[in-house]
Amino acid sequence: MLIVGPPGAGKGTQAARLATRFGIPEISTGDIFRTNIREETELGVQVKAIVDAGDYVPDSLTNALVVSRLEEDDAADGFLLDGYPRTPEQVEYLDALLAGKGQQIDVVIQLVAEQDEIVKRLTGRAKEQGRADDTEDAIRHRQQVYIRETAPLIDVFKERGLLVQVDGLGEIDEVADRITKALAERGIGDVASGA
Repeated sequence: MLIVGPPGAGKGTQAARLATRFGIPEISTGDIFRTNIREETELGVQVKAIVDAGDYVPDSLTNALVVSRLEEDDAADGFLLDGYPRTPEQVEYLDALLAGKGQQIDVVIQLVAEQDEIVKRLTGRAKEQGRADDTEDAIRHRQQVYIRETAPLIDVFKERGLLVQVDGLGEIDEVADRITKALAERGIGDVASGA
C-alpha cells in the first residue's frame, strides 16, 4: 500500500491509522532518514551530509534505505509506504524489488486537498506551534514541488488501476472513514474481514 498527497493533507496521521488497522508497518522515508541520521549509520552519515548541504537525497541512496527497511521481518506480510516512491525511477525500482519477492503494490491512496485550504491549515498550525519556518511562501513552495514531482506518478498509478482518490480535508475520523469506504469498494478490508 502507498499513501500520497500534498504536504499538510494528513498523510502521516492517516498512514499511522491504516498501519494499525491492517497490522502492517508504516514506512515513511522521512522517518527512515531521521532514524539513520540519529543512529549515525553509514547511510545516515551520507544522508546527513546531503541534507545539511540543502540537496535532494539521490534515488540510489533513498532506494538503499527503503530496501534496508523493507527487509525487516515486520514488513514481510505487507507495509504502507509514505513518501516513497517520489520519482518515476523510484517507482521502477520498487516494482522490480517487489517482483523479486513475488509481491506488488495493491493500492495507492491519494489524499486530495485544495491548496488554499492546506495553506490555511498549515499556517494555523505553524502559529500554534511557533514554527517560524512554516511561512505561507514556504508552504506554497512545498505544494508546488509536490505537484511538479508527484503528478507524473499519480498518472502512472491511475493507468495501472491502483489509484484511490480520497478527499483529505475534514476531521481525522471523517477522512479515515472515507479511506475505509474507498478501500472496501476495491475489496480491501481489514484483518478481521480476512482481506
